[in-house]
Formats: sequence, structure tokens, C-alpha cells
Amino acid sequence: MSRLWSRLGARTAAVALLSVGVAGGVYLGDDREAQQEGLTAQVSAEVDQAEHEYQRERQAAHQVQSARQRAAEYQAKLRAAEAAKEAAERARRAEQAAASRKREREAAQNATTKPYDGPIPASCEEYSGNRKIGCAEMIKAGFPIKEFPCLDKLWTKESGWNHKARNASSGAYGIPQARPGDKMSSVADDWKTNPATQVEWGLGYIKGRYDTPCGAWAHSQSTGWY
Repeated sequence: MSRLWSRLGARTAAVALLSVGVAGGVYLGDDREAQQEGLTAQVSAEVDQAEHEYQRERQAAHQVQSARQRAAEYQAKLRAAEAAKEAAERARRAEQAAASRKREREAAQNATTKPYDGPIPASCEEYSGNRKIGCAEMIKAGFPIKEFPCLDKLWTKESGWNHKARNASSGAYGIPQARPGDKMSSVADDWKTNPATQVEWGLGYIKGRYDTPCGAWAHSQSTGWY
């Protein structure tokens, strides 16, 4: 801006000089006037040239500033793109970790909800003694044969299928280890000696609390009791 004022000052000085020359030309004659006109044209051309150069410099400075701004914007875009890439990578890793945790939870749930995945008996004829009675009573109660391996494991753990098994400390009795044992009298009075009575009561208890024998076995595995 100071250069512009400098050039404008030069033009003003030139115009003033020309005015003086014109005044002097009245007294110096035609030759003097012709010389003054030539000087005026020369000064005006120099001022115009100076203005032209100033405008060129301003345009060049503007172009430099624009180039710098574009470069800064480009660098900002690069940084933004890199930040977005890093954020996407973090999100991808977080999703992978979440998916891994979900698979682990599902595996744990499957281990709990599928307490038995071994062979399924074809019929109750594969068993004998109290187990055979228990299997038949289970089918009679409406449970499918595939539930019997869970029931077998559950009551093997509780009483070994002994209809006279007694827990002296808790008072639990019989195949299902009812506590107290006389709860089973709700089915029949022979609850102390009849395995079928005990099994019927035990299946009713299981159905009311755990829905299925496998549900009861899963709970027993996780807590130690059913």
C-alpha cells in the first residue's frame, strides 16, 4: 500500500511540475511549450508504467497467497483423511473385539443351555431298574426321549437312582432327593418305597421350576443344586 501511495505521490508531483511548466511556457514561447508537452507525455508514460508494474506485483502477491491457501487447505484435507482413516481402523478393531466377545458369550451360553450333546437312547428299553421306571415316567409326563440323558445325569448325581437314598444333614430323600421327603406324599402315600411315585413327584418339580430335565441339569451344573 505504501508503494501505491508513493506512486500516486509521484503522479501528483508530475502533474504539479507540468502545471508549472505550462505557466512558464506562456513566457518562453512555442518551442518551450512543445518541450513541455513532450516532458508531460514522458512523465505520464512513466507513471502509467509504474502503475502497471504495481498492479502486476499485486496480482503476483495475490497468486502467491492463493497458492499458499490452497496448499494449506490440501494439507488440512490430508490430515482430515488420515484422522478419518485412523478412526475407521479403531472402529473396525472395536467391532472385531465386540464380535469376539459376543462369540465367547454365545459359546458360554450354549455350554449352559446345551448341557448334554451325547447319544440319545432309542427307547426306555435300553435301561433297567429304577432308570427304566424313570424313563417310562418321563415319557408319560410328556417329555421327549432326548431329555432322559439329562435326567439320568441329574438323579445319578443326587441319589444314584436309589429310591431309599437319604441325606442325614438335609433330610432329603429318594431318587429326586425331595426335601423334606414327605413332600412326595402329594403324589401317593407310598413315597418312601415306590420309585415310580418319587419319579412322578420329581418330574413335576422339574417341570414347575426348570421346564425340562435338561434345564434342571444345566442349573445343577452351574450351582451344584436344583
